[in-house]
Amino acid sequence: MALKGITIGTLARKASVNIETIRYYQRRGLLQEPPKPVEGYRLYPLDSIQRILFIKRAQRLGFSLEEIINLIHLGEGSCSDVKSVAMQKLSLIEDRLTDLGRMRQTLLDLVQRCDTEQSQPGCPLVASLAEREYETG
Repeated sequence: MALKGITIGTLARKASVNIETIRYYQRRGLLQEPPKPVEGYRLYPLDSIQRILFIKRAQRLGFSLEEIINLIHLGEGSCSDVKSVAMQKLSLIEDRLTDLGRMRQTLLDLVQRCDTEQSQPGCPLVASLAEREYETG
């Protein structure tokens, strides 16, 4: 008799995740749990591999699990809805990049102060960070 699917262990190996990840995705509603047969193991449909790979790729792009659930539901509808969600995520990423650029420049400036004030006692970088914390906090 041919199998109608794969076991959780096989699914985990093929999708490069651990079994607990699969169970977590099931609890979160990202992956459907197959019915338990009277005898034997639960068998997952082969397309479960693609679903898990989709989830992992979306996470690498910065989507949260809640956003991924939304994408999965939207994927059954129109492309414009999915595009709208993706554009919102892109906007957040661009904002984060802008913030990171500012943080980078500030840190570069502070490191430069360390280089130019090496003969001074103490570290201007630490002093500057303490001043900035006091100013903002």
